[in-house]
Amino acid sequence: MAIKTRNLKYYLAGLVSLITLVIYFSALQNGFVSWDDDIYIYENPHISSINIAFFKWAFFDFYASNWHPLTWISHALDYAVWGLNPLGHHLTNNILHAFNTFIVVLLTFRLVEIHQERTIAEGMTTFLDDRRTLIAAGITGALFGLHPVHVESVAWVAERKDLLCALFFLLSVMAYAKYVKGEARETIQNSSSSYFSDKQYLLSLGFFLLALLGKPMAVSLPAVLLILDWYPFKRIQSGRIFRTAFIEKLPFFVLSLISSVLTILAQQTGESLVSVKAIPLSSRVVVAIKSLMTYLWKMILPLNLLPLYPYPQRVSLVAVEYFLPIVLAIGITVLCVRNAGKQKLWLSAWGYFVITLIPVLGIVQVGIQSMADRYTYLPSLGPFILLALSVAWVLRQASSSQREGLMVKLASTTISIIVLASLSWLTFQQIGVWKNSIGLWNYVINNSSERIPRAYYNRGVIFDKMGQFERALADYDTAITLDPSYYKVYNNRGIVLKKMGLHDAALKDFDRLLALRSSDYNAYFNRGLVFEQKEEFDKALADFDKAISINPRADTAYLGRGIIYAKVGRFNKAVEDFSEAISLNPNDHKAYFDRGYVYSLSGEKDKALDDFSKAIEINKNFSMAFFNRGNLYLAMGNKELAALDFRRACDLGDREACVKAEGSR
Repeated sequence: MAIKTRNLKYYLAGLVSLITLVIYFSALQNGFVSWDDDIYIYENPHISSINIAFFKWAFFDFYASNWHPLTWISHALDYAVWGLNPLGHHLTNNILHAFNTFIVVLLTFRLVEIHQERTIAEGMTTFLDDRRTLIAAGITGALFGLHPVHVESVAWVAERKDLLCALFFLLSVMAYAKYVKGEARETIQNSSSSYFSDKQYLLSLGFFLLALLGKPMAVSLPAVLLILDWYPFKRIQSGRIFRTAFIEKLPFFVLSLISSVLTILAQQTGESLVSVKAIPLSSRVVVAIKSLMTYLWKMILPLNLLPLYPYPQRVSLVAVEYFLPIVLAIGITVLCVRNAGKQKLWLSAWGYFVITLIPVLGIVQVGIQSMADRYTYLPSLGPFILLALSVAWVLRQASSSQREGLMVKLASTTISIIVLASLSWLTFQQIGVWKNSIGLWNYVINNSSERIPRAYYNRGVIFDKMGQFERALADYDTAITLDPSYYKVYNNRGIVLKKMGLHDAALKDFDRLLALRSSDYNAYFNRGLVFEQKEEFDKALADFDKAISINPRADTAYLGRGIIYAKVGRFNKAVEDFSEAISLNPNDHKAYFDRGYVYSLSGEKDKALDDFSKAIEINKNFSMAFFNRGNLYLAMGNKELAALDFRRACDLGDREACVKAEGSR
């Protein structure tokens, strides 16, 4: 029977994960969205090559205000296989989510199994048999795989970090459960160091490290393991044993501390942390409790899910929307604590839910959101397991009466099917929200109860990239009207005005930005570009100098300054700047081209040839590089190679190259 059950749990896990994969098939039709997908993937030059420089960047650079090297490696592998085809990137997310669902089923079964063994060892009876344990595991997995609050983590490619973090978080708990299952009953009481030689313990620690490398939200795992030690593992039964269990988790806590420090440093580099002066600690606590209860409510009734929940402008403890969640949170906590003697499950599930959400509740506020659906990816397991075990318990109670039991089973089965079908439909609908960038921000703007400056700003960015400058300006104007201190909008509106040739208006926006942030790199860099177009080269050089002093690792600033130096005939200085840009970003084909062009102007033909060839090696569709290399070959007397380059440039759409290709025949 045990062997049959063991096989059944794998079949069940496979079935639930397969259903999950099918439901998410529609995500394969989605594209990238211009919200972190651009920074992480399709505009991220670092993931285009997997080499020593890439690994150095992934592990030692705080890119996009984050430090999650495993996530960068994952995106780089996808890029190597799929390029910028979004289907492949979405497929990876779907597979990861399906596999996480598979693990959730097995983990639920293992947690219940260990609890049953410990309960029987104490001479007590368990409330679930093998069949109902399978039912509980299946329901937990189905809720995890099909619930629409998880769509954001799966259908948004940039949230790959959620999936990777959860994968290794779950595997760490699985390994730890196996470690607990295999230990002697008295181990935790008599030894504080034997775990260092235990393979499963070390495996759990290793998986935890990988989880942190995927996303630092995994920092709560050591506390989660202590909760599991208390219930359902029943290892902690006194203060002395708790101390031993805590010491056992010290390596986990050390990794959590290191990850937390690195995360704070990364957020500080991107200026993403919100100061206590801007949002007082008291307001953060009140909003955090409201978010906690809202998360719970959205798991019960997942309607009106939004990609962006803005931070409230006014927070008042006496307002019903804040006072009621506080009362509910206190009530649930008191109820769980008071019943902990008879029913430890409630407190364990509630404790897990709260502990895993603490890193993202906004006590340390990052960004403008008050909450996000993606933050529930792992915390949702607590309520899901509790609900699944409740259904299994009802079925267990119903088995005592054949007639009533049959009715309860039919009712439970019918309700379960309706609930899971409804969740699947809502998930399918929510996947469509992430189909493309315009649809995403239209959805936020049309469905939010308030006007969100960030939503108009993000939609303006999309219109800008589409070349619809008037619509971009309209959205940027709206964002500024809603929040005149929203400094990023001035930068982007200035860029659009520059593209439209309205240089004086663009300069005013960059000046406004500098009035809000006197050391803003983008303001100096983009103002320098405007001065370049106006041929006010001295002012342009001054702005690029300032931009470089603010961010010495910004390769684009060196490129901009190098171009100015080239225009004023200071070729040596231009080469120095282009070389510095290349050292900072070795995969930038434009930097090699610009340096090669300067070399050709200064008569260093061999160096120019090498740089043009390197630019072509990096970007095989770079028509300007082929055209200029063709001119260089022609000047060096190699007409055959020149003709080949002109024909290639012609094929890529360069009309002047077509004329030269015809002339070389």
